Amino acid sequence: MSTTWLHSRTPWTARVHRAEELAERNPWSKQVLGFYSLLLAFQKTIYERVTVGPASKSAEFLPSLDLDRAARELPELAEIVSAYGPVTLAKNAARWHGSSFQQNRDLLEQWLFAAEIPDGTGAFFARVLLQPQAERLVELGNFLPQRMAENRCPYCGSRPQLAVLRPEGDGAKRMLLCSLCSSEWAFRRILCPECGEENHEKLPRYSAVGIPAVRVEACETCRHYQKSVDLTLDGLAVPVVDEIAAAPLDLWAAEHDYRKIQANIVGF
Repeated sequence: MSTTWLHSRTPWTARVHRAEELAERNPWSKQVLGFYSLLLAFQKTIYERVTVGPASKSAEFLPSLDLDRAARELPELAEIVSAYGPVTLAKNAARWHGSSFQQNRDLLEQWLFAAEIPDGTGAFFARVLLQPQAERLVELGNFLPQRMAENRCPYCGSRPQLAVLRPEGDGAKRMLLCSLCSSEWAFRRILCPECGEENHEKLPRYSAVGIPAVRVEACETCRHYQKSVDLTLDGLAVPVVDEIAAAPLDLWAAEHDYRKIQANIVGF
């Protein structure tokens, strides 16, 4: 398989290709990755539409997201979800067909500025629409990272979606990846991102046969977990896609009474 596209196209193209590849390889994730591929293609169009001029380095990140644009794009997303999404999301999408522009905008604003970003069907629509914008804003370089809590994104303050282990010297460096803008920041290897536990005996890691590069990083103190994608084991992995493809690990974690720090965009 040629990997030229990994280096020559946008991150969104790489994600679409990886989702399609993993769907063919892993029968247990074929359905969820098929739906996720449609979402990625939709998000890619949003990402490519974002054109933002120079902004003050002191401007706040979240208020810079274009909620008007996202509200106008919500009906198109609802059409996709109604036709191809899982039953729960499809039923919820039906109510957005008749919603006004202002109702759509209010939904997005309530989600974005909540003290703690909630999960649920409303969160799904907001995240799909705002992730591409947020990622593009960071890439354009209009914002500087701010001094925030170590376990929150330095750009937008969101929770981490997952951990990424990137090769460094003879080992690997642990990075956290933001659930909204996809920024990465360095984070200690032996430290719970939720409660700060640093006793390695209380921070077990679990893996499964057939998914060697993705693991569950759990904490026995707060009973939270996140998944990590180890690029030293699979250099072709695309973290946000491989994390979703490893949905069986989330089911295992739930059965063992662990709660995910931040559910991914498809709800796992």
